[in-house]
Amino acid sequence: MYGSLFGSFDSPAFDDFRLVENALDQLVGRFAPSAAIRAPQRAAFPPANVGATPERVDVYLFAAGVEPKGLDISIQQNLLIVSGSRNVPVDERFAGEFRRVIALPDDVDPDRVDAKYRDGVLHVTIQRREAARPRQITVN
Repeated sequence: MYGSLFGSFDSPAFDDFRLVENALDQLVGRFAPSAAIRAPQRAAFPPANVGATPERVDVYLFAAGVEPKGLDISIQQNLLIVSGSRNVPVDERFAGEFRRVIALPDDVDPDRVDAKYRDGVLHVTIQRREAARPRQITVN
């Protein structure tokens, strides 16, 4: 995974180090994050995409199987906090309570938030403060 630290040494004295190195490489490899840019973090539910424009920040949480009325959405100190629970009969999928915290930019307006749930996707829109938005200045 990371390359051998002891690969250039052909002495049997380093065999034990190679064994330990391989064991650590296997252990770390199981918990290493995915190399894909858009890959969700392991055990992070619901997966999220965040997009931003000069006017607003859009957060999409992919939460199929979640009852919209059971969601708790709040903003505290520029952190979007979404919690709830998911009950699905399939064992391979995440079930139970969850809490997802997403850091927001400093210029969002916590009083101007809209949340919609449709087809398993929670879309939270947070408007930016007027003072933080870019404005066009005309030259006279």
